[in-house]
Amino acid sequence: MVVLALGLLAVCSQLFSYPWVWAFPTAIGSNASFPASVVRSKPRPLVLWHGLGDSHSSPGMMKFADEVKAVHEGIFVYSIYIAEDLEEDRKAGWLGNINDQLATVADQLNAIEELKDGFDAIGFSQGGQFLRAYVERYNSPPIHNLITFGSQHMGVSDLPMCEPGPGYIWCQLARRAARNGVYGAWAQANLIQAQYYRDPDQLPAYLSRNHFLPNVNNELPEDYGLSGTSTAPTTERNATYATNLKSLNKFIMVLFTEDKTVVPKESSWFGSYAPTDSLGTVERNQGQVILAEKTIIPMRLQPVYMTDAIGLRSLDERGDVLLETCEGEHMQITRLCWKGLVNEWVGGPM
Repeated sequence: MVVLALGLLAVCSQLFSYPWVWAFPTAIGSNASFPASVVRSKPRPLVLWHGLGDSHSSPGMMKFADEVKAVHEGIFVYSIYIAEDLEEDRKAGWLGNINDQLATVADQLNAIEELKDGFDAIGFSQGGQFLRAYVERYNSPPIHNLITFGSQHMGVSDLPMCEPGPGYIWCQLARRAARNGVYGAWAQANLIQAQYYRDPDQLPAYLSRNHFLPNVNNELPEDYGLSGTSTAPTTERNATYATNLKSLNKFIMVLFTEDKTVVPKESSWFGSYAPTDSLGTVERNQGQVILAEKTIIPMRLQPVYMTDAIGLRSLDERGDVLLETCEGEHMQITRLCWKGLVNEWVGGPM
């Protein structure tokens, strides 16, 4: 299992190293000052949570923070970290327990004076679903507008296909680990990506052994007709999650049109694959069942939405859920992609 886990880490370091890092990587602990001559209201602060393979003050994240400051003069920008050391912070994106990390982040944000009256937040890739989890579980101080870029709100169901090359063997081992060991106790306690891995063909295992994503999505066995067949640790929904998410002013989710890293890419909009046994068209090739086409269950047909388990439906029906797209592959964030969103939903008057 350890070998497989190491394989998973090795391949993921290649698959998830963001091409956007040169442009504006992760997070930044920035203490912007406000000139005494400025008499207008201060802009609402911004908090960033970086993605996998990045760190809180990488050159890319620093660049992004500077870009935001150029748009909103005087804004306070803060970048979440799990470890102050950049390499340790990067490592914490792979290894750790996200539930413990969220508790650390909640304490961290609560101790920052500039954030006490609330803030806007941007989450990059996995940082997006982690910020949503912060809203649901803590939200003190509160998030006003939440923007997520290429995040995995319904988890990931696969790793990208392996390509011939030096990392091919590691990639195959990683895929096998993802299929066979991802719901094991070690992976669920130590591999961050395993804690939001959602296999639609192993929903009983997902619900009973994954202690992060089913919880923050308020998923129950009966949502999938599994009552009495699952030993899920959660038997009732946490009403606070819905109350807190509905407190958002706006929830903006951005999907990358050519995303092949997030599988399926529609997870960025709360979409997921349908279970294989719900698909009618398959082909047989050398004894293997191959899906002719995988069906996506969109956000508004998800049990988490239809039951309003986390308040997503209420927020949407209020007109406060925005589904946006950015052209390109995962985390290829161009200025055209982000600037309009930052202009509109970041840095409003306090």
